[in-house]
Amino acid sequence: MIKLFSNVKGDLFGGITAGIVALPLALAFGVSSGLGPSAGLYGAIFISFFAALFGGTNTQISGPTAPMTAVSMVVIAGIVAANDGDITKALPAILTVFILAGLFQVILGVIGLGKYIRYIPYPVVSGFMTAIGLIILLTQILPSVGYYPKEDTAFVETFKPEAQEVILKNILKEEAGEKILVLDNFEETIKRADKISAADIEKESKTLAAKETAGALGAIKAFPRAIQKINWLEFLLALGTIAIIYGFKRITTKIPSTLVALIVMSSIAVGFGLEYRTIQEIPSGIPVPKWEIFTTFSLSSITPYIFTALTLALLGAIDSLLTSVVADNMTKTKHKPNKELIGQGIGNSIAAIFGGIPGAGATIRTVVNINAGGKTKLSGMIAGIMLLAVMLGLGPVASKIPAGVLAGILITVGIGVMDYKGLKAIPHLPRDIKIGPLKLSSEVLIMIVVLLLSTFWNLVYAVGIGLVIASLMFMKKIGDLTAERSNVKSLKEESWSDEIDFPENLKEKIFIKHIKGPLFFGSTSDFQALSEQIPESAKTVIMRLGRMQYMDQSGLYAMEDMLLDLKTKNIEVLFVNLLNQPRYMMERIDIIPDFIPTTHIFKTFDKCVLWLQQHIKK
Repeated sequence: MIKLFSNVKGDLFGGITAGIVALPLALAFGVSSGLGPSAGLYGAIFISFFAALFGGTNTQISGPTAPMTAVSMVVIAGIVAANDGDITKALPAILTVFILAGLFQVILGVIGLGKYIRYIPYPVVSGFMTAIGLIILLTQILPSVGYYPKEDTAFVETFKPEAQEVILKNILKEEAGEKILVLDNFEETIKRADKISAADIEKESKTLAAKETAGALGAIKAFPRAIQKINWLEFLLALGTIAIIYGFKRITTKIPSTLVALIVMSSIAVGFGLEYRTIQEIPSGIPVPKWEIFTTFSLSSITPYIFTALTLALLGAIDSLLTSVVADNMTKTKHKPNKELIGQGIGNSIAAIFGGIPGAGATIRTVVNINAGGKTKLSGMIAGIMLLAVMLGLGPVASKIPAGVLAGILITVGIGVMDYKGLKAIPHLPRDIKIGPLKLSSEVLIMIVVLLLSTFWNLVYAVGIGLVIASLMFMKKIGDLTAERSNVKSLKEESWSDEIDFPENLKEKIFIKHIKGPLFFGSTSDFQALSEQIPESAKTVIMRLGRMQYMDQSGLYAMEDMLLDLKTKNIEVLFVNLLNQPRYMMERIDIIPDFIPTTHIFKTFDKCVLWLQQHIKK
């Protein structure tokens, strides 16, 4: 284990650099969530520090991420709507859900469920991530053109009849709760109705207007009206931000282009005295715990949100552990998944107590940290401290950041988070199921179902439905292909009968691997360990694939990653008895012939040995 203070200089540079990258994203995610920029900053500060301190991935930088913010946004909007649009009234319930999510993550880690996250199929993850990108992109269209439904007087006016109806229904509910019978005491109902003011109707109308334009579908509906009422200054601020983010990357990637765009566009807006819309004010003092969470706590009040909190916990676990795998690949280390979940849970719970939005391991920030020299947990802790220092010293300055700039930043985040690798593979994946006259790819179907349901209906249910469909389709395929259990192990097996007489002069240079059973999303972790077990003396790997009847999309990309790793080590790979379905999959994304030429694929082991003898002689 790497000691905490064994790499102080590298961790200092890594933490500060990651903190700089995190700053504009934290502000943008906070605004997007609906709780304001300070909530994003508090989340970044506390999650980064405590997830690093207690987590199981040395180089991980944690904080608010696009997937967690997208789900949080839905949670917040739902609870606020249930509290008559009053965010102050809804805040204790919102933060309680976030605390519960953190506690669930701790429980998941304690009972050892971290290692099972890998069983989520690639098409489900791909569809979900692309949906997250679309949701962020669509929901930021309105603020990027300076359109805010609550401020559109004519639009709000159309909701006044419905607002009166809602208020009257609430009066009837109150009376029902007080056991007042309307027909027996009609005067009381009239008395309460007479107290309804124009301000009450206006407030409820604004709530309904915001609800109508919420989410991806609401943004699409409101788009024509937003274009008619476009604020050109806000639009140009957003457009300029996007242009700088993409343009500056062409000049250098050493300085975060997001931060450059934030500083440049904010400076232009302030320097020229433009009349732009600012983000909400950021407190400049020490963060204060929201003790009202505990004073209003009751089991009945949180029961409706337990499933929502569990969903947030699972999403954060997936998000974090995927980033941990990226960190492992870059640092050649091995993270502790269960410990990582405990760290993330502690970080999210503490962040919620201070009013922060939940987060997870952030891939871009983690990569930046590693590239800047970060090697230990100290780097993540420094990133959190750095953000706290920025908030304390520059809170009033940051409060002047234009809302259009943050909308532009979020649009680039939405574009960047989509899974283009999975989308590009859609035309090439085999069409293995038939629905009526149509032949479709089961993996593409899962991806599209999750994508559409997540974007336009419910993120939580979409993932659940995707998992059910993927599981059913997988069981059918395996039932059709083989009754044998999958046996893709990372330990070297005993020699097969035709390998006993393998030439002695080749044994030190050749490594033989048997793949027995389908290569699917549940076996990819063991398969990926293959490159680590190959002896340094080996120059060639023979993969015997006659018993690998089936390969899904997760297995396909695991194979691609493994072959790429072996190629960088100048290790040659030969295939023996490659079956039709796996070959078809590998040909679709050009593993064959880019990584494995057809001359390196043999029908029998004997022909492979003969080729080796001739090849080594040459």
